[in-house]
Amino acid sequence: MEVYLVHHVRHARFLDGRPTQHRDDGGELVWDEQDGDDLKILGIFSSEAAAERVIQRARRRPGFRDEPDCFLVTPYTVDDGDQWADGFVSEPR
Repeated sequence: MEVYLVHHVRHARFLDGRPTQHRDDGGELVWDEQDGDDLKILGIFSSEAAAERVIQRARRRPGFRDEPDCFLVTPYTVDDGDQWADGFVSEPR
């Protein structure tokens, strides 16, 4: 079964005035949580159409409407294996 994850990125503003990059040269959404970008999940939906409907509603809401093109829809297959099979490592700052 395939579902669709909907995320939104609220990009941090640089204090030195540098422009914020929302997408790369290929049009792909970019973010860096270490730079302060905030990646939120809006929900998981059963179809692309349902995902698109929630995006259209969210674009009218505070915060989301400030970055209306920073939504990401990712298809995901349920029960498709362990996504963290190798574990993870935390690195101190």
